[in-house]
This record gives sequence, structure tokens and C-alpha cells, in this order.
Amino acid sequence: MLRVENLTCKYGSATALTDITLDVAAGESICLLGSNGAGKTTLVKAICGLLRPTSGRILFEGHEIQGKSPSHVIASGIAVVPEGRQVFTQLSVADNLVVGACVRGNDRKGTARHMDEVYELFPILKEKSQELAGMLSGGQQQMLAIGMGLMAEPRMLILDEPSLGLAPSIIPLIFDTIRNLNQKGITTLIMDQHVRETLEIAHRGYVMQTGHMVRQGTASELWNDPVVQDAYLGLAATA
Repeated sequence: MLRVENLTCKYGSATALTDITLDVAAGESICLLGSNGAGKTTLVKAICGLLRPTSGRILFEGHEIQGKSPSHVIASGIAVVPEGRQVFTQLSVADNLVVGACVRGNDRKGTARHMDEVYELFPILKEKSQELAGMLSGGQQQMLAIGMGLMAEPRMLILDEPSLGLAPSIIPLIFDTIRNLNQKGITTLIMDQHVRETLEIAHRGYVMQTGHMVRQGTASELWNDPVVQDAYLGLAATA
């Protein structure tokens, strides 16, 4: 479904990504692990059209999308839930969802249908549909951000740090939601600081370090990898 081939990206003269290759098959849930500065968000920016690669290719369902506009990428079927719960705080919950639909050009009936689906997924958003998004809790804003992504009818959903800054009690709900979306057929690519929870809902994963892809494997293989255990799971490697 998504293939990144030998991708290199630069910010000015500084190389941020070097020869990155990644595959995501339709229906998979893939995690991307790495510490801050590893290049995960840069890779997302390149995929979604916010950063033009220096070299390499990005293909979605067989079509090249590298260097295309964000609106083209969204129309292709990829939605991104960016880091930081980027909702429109001065708009109502319902209006935020409408904005999410507009980026894909949905008609009124389609927008209403998808809004009902989001409300079914997150009933609290229906209860607060006329409240300003800025009045929601952090967890509710993250639900809204995911809902906005879903309004674009994506076949693939990319989530950048979906649990960042959330109360511990909300984090399991967010990960359960991502798992449920994947089980319903939406392909997911997840980057999150909660590595245990991320590996629990992923089929496979990749590990990035200083702009390079240094490891890949099934979620189970990464879970049992001594380097991953030591660096990301807080488990001392054993002989």
C-alpha cells in the first residue's frame, strides 16, 4: 500500500533522513520507534507532502506521491493526525469535524454520515458537539483530532504521538481506538513514546536512529530484541 524507497531528506545543508526504506501493506498496523530527533516526524512530513525529499520515492497504492501537495496526498487516501492535537480551538466540535471532511471534498450527506460514525466511535464528542474545541480536555481533543482525520475517509491513517500529554487514564482508550480502527480495515502507521502499548497493537515495526532505519521486524521480534528492550522498554538486556 505504502512504500518508501531510499528516501533522503534535508533541511538546508543538514541531512535529516538518509536512504530510508519502509513498506506498509494494506490492513497492517505498523509502528515507527525512535527517540526524539530520530527522524520520525520528518518522515511523516515527507509522506504527507509537507517536505520535498532530496532523493528517493514514496508510492501509495502504486502511485508516486513524493513532492505532491498535502491536499493531493489526502485525496489519495492518506490522513495524518499530527503531534500536538491540532484542532481549531475557537470552532465547535462539530465544525472541526466538518473542516476534516472539507479537505477531502465530501458532500453534505457524506459529511453527515461520517460524522455519525465518529460520534459512534467517540460518544463524548456527540455530547459536546456544540462546545468549543478549546474547552475539551486533552484526551477529548485527541479524540477530535482522530475524528477529523477519519472525516477524510482515509484508507491509511498516520498518527504522530497520539498519546502525548494525555492523562494516563485516557491512554488505553486511545490505543484501543487505534486497534479497533485497524480491525475495521484502516491501515495505520503509529509513532508514540509509549512503546509497550504501541508494540501491543502493531503487526510490525521499524526503528529509526539519527535519520537512519536501523532495525525492523514483527512486533514480537522487536519486543524481544535486547537493544529495543534496553533503549525503549526499560528492560535490561539479559544474556
